[in-house]
Formats: sequence, C-alpha cells, structure tokens
Amino acid sequence: MGKKKDNVIKKKSRDFAIDIINLYKWLCDIQHEYVMSKQLLRSGTSIGANVAEGVRGQTLPDFYAKMNIALKEASETSYWIDILHATNYLPDEKFEPINTFCDEIISILVAITKNQKK
Repeated sequence: MGKKKDNVIKKKSRDFAIDIINLYKWLCDIQHEYVMSKQLLRSGTSIGANVAEGVRGQTLPDFYAKMNIALKEASETSYWIDILHATNYLPDEKFEPINTFCDEIISILVAITKNQKK
C-alpha cells in the first residue's frame, strides 16, 4: 500500500482537487453557473479524499475498494467537465488543461485498480 505509485496519485489527486475548487469559484463568480459546478466540486474533490482514505486503509481489499470509488468519482468528474464544456460554460482554454489532468488521474487509477486482480 505504500508504493511510489500510491504517493503519485495522492499528490496528483490533491492538486486536482485544488484546481477543481478554483474552477468552481470561477464558474460561480464569472459564469454564474451553480448547479453543474456544484456537482463538479463534489466529485472532483472526492477523488483525493477517497485516495487518502485508501492509502491509510487497514487492508489491501480496503485500499482497492477506495481506489475503485476514486476511479468512479474521477469518471463522474470527467462527465461534468465535458458537459460544462459542451454547454459553453467552460471555454477551451479552461477545458483543455483540467480535462487532460482528469484523464491522467483516471489512467493512474485504472492502472492501480488493475493490479487488484493480480
């Protein structure tokens, strides 16, 4: 459970949560969008919370359960990012970096959860 990859996802998911919080503030303050952005905030910050819980998990099954939840939250976050972009609340210059970052987190979580089967 204390592997280097786990530390990478812990740091990246924390950094991502900070980016999501800042994006949420921008969406509310500038775009006056409050409903979808709240969903984005909830799912986007939940990724790191689940990763943190998993890293501190008492058993390997507990670790993998939390990583799977984090992956589901990341997938939901990706959905909200896409919807906000498709409805013109999120312009390309805001969409591209956060979408790329979300895809990177999903890839890492997929790699971690695939190891569960081994």
